[in-house]
Amino acid sequence: MNKNEIYDYLKNKNIWYEVTEHKPVYNMDELSEIDLPYPGSDAKNLFVRDDKKNNYYLITVKGNKRVNLKEFSKTNNTRHLSFASDNDLMSIMGLIPGAVTPLGILNDSEHKVQFFIDKEFMNSPEIIGVHPNDNTATVWLKTADLIDIIKEHGNTIHIINIIE
Repeated sequence: MNKNEIYDYLKNKNIWYEVTEHKPVYNMDELSEIDLPYPGSDAKNLFVRDDKKNNYYLITVKGNKRVNLKEFSKTNNTRHLSFASDNDLMSIMGLIPGAVTPLGILNDSEHKVQFFIDKEFMNSPEIIGVHPNDNTATVWLKTADLIDIIKEHGNTIHIINIIE
């Protein structure tokens, strides 16, 4: 799904969302230069894999939070983790670097990606800002709706406290 297909998908599902169009952003520093309507609700997304390239994970945390992959691996009982390649990102989720988003999971036809979302997004205002499979916009939606979308698609979801 591309950006417009994501918007159509959300409309067809009758899911509330807002869109902030912006210049292409490739990291959280660039995003911080943009005036966002829900400060503190923007997501940082890490697409990682285990050392055997058997398991893929999307880790989503608040934009200002750091993720210690060694600690994450230990806490969640995974093998050693590292960032997935650009080729894996494209072949599994149809995304380019800088556009990583939980909505990319909708392109994961084999349901390879396990989704880990920090439970901080469940706190008020319970809104999350993610790319709509394109880094020229941020789509804001309710965290519960995002989780339901991914659950309905068939990927495994873990709502956890991600330790920095």
